[in-house]
Amino acid sequence: MQDSLFLEHIAITGRVLGSLFYFAPDSENNVDLVAILQEPTWHEDWPFLLPSLSTINQLFQTSIQDEEPLSEAWQRLFIGPYALPAPPWGSVWLDKECIVFGDSTVELRQWMRAKGIEPATTQKEPEDHFGLMMMLAAWLAEQNRRDDLEELLAWHLLPWAEHFLSVLEERADSDFYVALAILAKETLCGYHLKLTMPVLKKNIYFHAQ
Repeated sequence: MQDSLFLEHIAITGRVLGSLFYFAPDSENNVDLVAILQEPTWHEDWPFLLPSLSTINQLFQTSIQDEEPLSEAWQRLFIGPYALPAPPWGSVWLDKECIVFGDSTVELRQWMRAKGIEPATTQKEPEDHFGLMMMLAAWLAEQNRRDDLEELLAWHLLPWAEHFLSVLEERADSDFYVALAILAKETLCGYHLKLTMPVLKKNIYFHAQ
């Protein structure tokens, strides 16, 4: 895959996945995206190979009949108030204390500052939210910053993202978000295959109860 095409694919998929994880499904950011994914032909324009395409498609289709409203599922999975089955912040997985704003968050913040990257949000929240990091990857791809994109993925996102997405797939109890977890996990595999630098090996400390 040509470098420019790879960056274009990350720009598209990073924006879509980042938005769906970070914003509520009934927000103006996501209403159209949710509707598109619940159509049976959305995958024809998805840039990366999806080994579980039939499963993903079926789950997105059946999610239309889910008893739990999608907005409530998103609230339950990513906001609270109860314990989240798969917290979307990197430091919860990478910090020995399983906390937000852990050492890995500080490392990401310092890396962003060194690269001249401003946080995408003014809220006082960790920069290592999975959705925010996917949108940052998309932005770096759009800016043709291949080296910085590789560092973000290899050092800060991929070391924990697969674990987060696997637990979310197992525990989401929502067809839409199970499908989204599989879609994100297999898309990130597509990212990984095209990297020129190795992904850092980091200990995972969070384990679902």
